[in-house]
Amino acid sequence: MPVDHTKNIIEIKNVCFAYSGDQWVLRNINLDVHQGDYLGIIGPNGGGKTTLLKIMLGLLKPQEGTVKLFVNKIGYVPQKAVNFDVNFPLTVKEVVTMGRYGEKGLLKSLDKNDEVIIKKSLDQVEMWGYRDKIIGDLSGGQEQRVFIARALATRPEVVILDEPTTGVDEQSQKKFYALLKKLNEELNLTLILVSHDSNVIVHEVTEIACINKTIVYTIDPKNFLKMKYHKH
Repeated sequence: MPVDHTKNIIEIKNVCFAYSGDQWVLRNINLDVHQGDYLGIIGPNGGGKTTLLKIMLGLLKPQEGTVKLFVNKIGYVPQKAVNFDVNFPLTVKEVVTMGRYGEKGLLKSLDKNDEVIIKKSLDQVEMWGYRDKIIGDLSGGQEQRVFIARALATRPEVVILDEPTTGVDEQSQKKFYALLKKLNEELNLTLILVSHDSNVIVHEVTEIACINKTIVYTIDPKNFLKMKYHKH
């Protein structure tokens, strides 16, 4: 899907955030996410990447600045370590079903339409055949596909992924990134991916933002590569 630079779906203006006092984690953040973007966010540990995601998701409120969302639903795939206890005996289908309850509410019963959405979400990540498997019995790469399916089950317009390939072997990572590209290009999903591995994601994304408490730069991947080579 071509990126529509005339249509912002997230606008972040002059955002500042501190967990306490004047110890700013983020300062004067300005960032636009466009319809169809596959945005990679990179930067050092402690640079504020995850904090920025939580502000986009509405989990944190900035002390200064504004965040405007022009979408109704954002899907979220957190870091693998904080998803939940994979030893808990849930099946793949039950994990994805959580996404439907997340949209409808825990007290609402699911209907045939929900079943269609659950199957479609698992089909889109090529995991329907694993629907009765226990989540803890899957490989790391398969688990992350299921968590993406759970996010897709909320029928989002944007999916945010926070370090999704941590602890996933290299071969599974390649398949995982191929899946993300398909979701972006074929399903018209806008993706925001936080990663520490700029060498990998520069070949995947349509735009890169480097954050170290403030926006160091936003740049398209081709110019990012030129910039890296010029430094050396």
